Amino acid sequence: MSTEVTDAPSTPRQRVRIQTGEREDLGAREPANGTAPALAGAGQAKPAARETIFDVRDISVSYGASTAIAGVSLKVPRHLITALIGPSGCGKSTFLRCLNRMNDTVPGFGLTGQILYHGNDLYAPRVDPVEVRRRIGMVFQRPNPLPKSIYDNVAWAPRNLGMKANLDERVERALRGAALWEEVKDRLKQSAFGLSGGQQQRLCIARAIAIEPDVLLLDEPASALDPIATASIEELMLNLKHRFTIVIVTHNMQQAARIADRTAFFSLEVSAGKRTGALVEYDETSTIFTRPKDPRTGDYVTGRFG
Repeated sequence: MSTEVTDAPSTPRQRVRIQTGEREDLGAREPANGTAPALAGAGQAKPAARETIFDVRDISVSYGASTAIAGVSLKVPRHLITALIGPSGCGKSTFLRCLNRMNDTVPGFGLTGQILYHGNDLYAPRVDPVEVRRRIGMVFQRPNPLPKSIYDNVAWAPRNLGMKANLDERVERALRGAALWEEVKDRLKQSAFGLSGGQQQRLCIARAIAIEPDVLLLDEPASALDPIATASIEELMLNLKHRFTIVIVTHNMQQAARIADRTAFFSLEVSAGKRTGALVEYDETSTIFTRPKDPRTGDYVTGRFG
């Protein structure tokens, strides 16, 4: 499937064409020492090589004179869950927000290096960040439903983007995709604030997928939820990865071990009295949790620090 990232308004107007491949329609759908969480599917054969969605090349991010992360390079494969783990303040959320240019409005934000999305530089001067965010959706740490009905929460973005044809069907598909339809189908016109915390977070996911993005970014989406709601969100992510590429920030080691296919461990480096976030290790989740190459990774996933 061919998609486009539209350049910022100019004369003449230009577009950057991106090949994203076909995607299915939306639908419902401890290391050996025993101190790290157990892994689902550990020991299975390595999957075949997948298309690269993000190719991050030596990026550094600063806010004014303060460097948040430095020298990060990694590739995010298609239709897998990639988890970002590490201690507080190491730049995980900063990195995540760079993937759809959510940091652009932060005062003093600066980025060097490249983030290629399907081979196109997301930070090229003429790329429209609004279009980037349409293709790369985001769900935040705490549920943030709009002060509207359940239906209008899901329909809000499609309406604003001119996707008004078959809106009822689009809303239902998104709610089914977020495993919420059966719970809300008889009260679509009621306020979204009447939903539980877990339901509100699934509503936010439905709102994100209603415009059919290519990628979902999730910033600790279950940190404010109880264990039952957390399990529902995790099951949902495992279903959605067959339709979307997912990148998630989590402080929950067990959660990363349960759901992530690949894991990136970030930590803090201290130089000249300044603390800077850095990528320490990035590999298959089973490797990160059972056979890490860097001793700092092993110390973190086994709870020796962090």
